[in-house]
Amino acid sequence: MTTINLITKINAPKQIVFDTSRNIEIHQQSANPSKEKAIAGVTSGLINLNETVTWRGKHFGFYLTHKSRISAMNLYDYFVDEIEKGKFKLFKHEHFFEEENETTIMKDKLQYETPFGIFGKLFDILFLEKHLTNFLLERNKILKEVVEKM
Repeated sequence: MTTINLITKINAPKQIVFDTSRNIEIHQQSANPSKEKAIAGVTSGLINLNETVTWRGKHFGFYLTHKSRISAMNLYDYFVDEIEKGKFKLFKHEHFFEEENETTIMKDKLQYETPFGIFGKLFDILFLEKHLTNFLLERNKILKEVVEKM
């Protein structure tokens, strides 16, 4: 299993950052390089506890779909999205939000496991971990820009 941990500081109240991070349109904006679109489940607005979204995007030259569910949520502090259907054996993205001096500290913890045994592990080491890290960094950059302009 691979774990990616990121910290992003955003100059905005925690509630606004929390809600914006659940916004389907903002996610699509940040995932523009992969042409990722919500195609089923919640396809606009804010996703909530026990709701699902199915994403379709182009990664590594292939269009892939990924269905995830918001499996846990503590309003304004924490939420989790986990894979229900897709190419990963395990995909769990935990989102944490803390506020200090009018700045929100957003923490991402992404844990995932690839299929295909040693070939999946090799693909992860060579390409996937960097790809997912950059995907999250771009998402967080766009989220920060959007929220700080509000």
